[in-house]
Amino acid sequence: MSTTGASADPLATLGSLPGVPESVESVRKSVDRVYGHRIMRRRSNEITGEAALRGARGSASLSGADWALEEVRRRTDFSGDDEARVVGASLRLTAEAGQLLSIWRQSPLRVLARLHLVAAASKDDRVGRPRQEGEPVDEPLVELPLPSAAEVHRRLEGLSELIIAGGSAPALVTAAIVHGELLALRPFTSHNGLVARTAERIVLVGSGLDPKSVCPAEVGHGELGRAAYLAALDGYVSGTPEGMAAWIAHCGKAIELGARESTAVCEALQRGAA
Repeated sequence: MSTTGASADPLATLGSLPGVPESVESVRKSVDRVYGHRIMRRRSNEITGEAALRGARGSASLSGADWALEEVRRRTDFSGDDEARVVGASLRLTAEAGQLLSIWRQSPLRVLARLHLVAAASKDDRVGRPRQEGEPVDEPLVELPLPSAAEVHRRLEGLSELIIAGGSAPALVTAAIVHGELLALRPFTSHNGLVARTAERIVLVGSGLDPKSVCPAEVGHGELGRAAYLAALDGYVSGTPEGMAAWIAHCGKAIELGARESTAVCEALQRGAA
């Protein structure tokens, strides 16, 4: 993970990059619009449930299973082909994320291991732990050079220390860095994209930015598309201030689109109640 200078709170330093404060403010306004909707006062559980479903669908689309929302909604068996298993994994992760919030700030690496275990749903001994040297990684949609197992271990420890220490960085910045670092490292032998996007969601909810989990960034990432996602990730991996700022802004736009999606759900429910 790269930062733009020495600081006791390096993520806060990233928050001051050109364009990032504007992204942070734009995200806050989008989230506030959802939470200020009159439907949220009476039916927030429904909005949360719908956001979870749509978020899982969006995350799965970036991992190669671009199903229609209604197909995800009606399907009960996800044990069939590869795409079905990806969707099933995404749904399981979405359900699991809310149960791990209290652990995240104390033991983020434990949470990441648990997320991989849930996603893989396998008894393979490579599941639920960072990969070892020489173990292959099944993440065909991310074609960046693969860091060594030693580098993965070092950078995961660094990421864990940053999360446990906390700091003054905006939730958007922390969520984007967690997401980008996990995609860059691909610390597990499979399901890294799904785990990275779930970890982003945990940060957004646990930070208090989106406590009811009604602004699914995964929806926005899916809507922005795979090409834009990978181009922004290239910026993160470059470690340059411009590249880092572009990745953070991309994640901010994804959250805004997730908030817009839930606002539309609120409007639909309100019309139905009228």
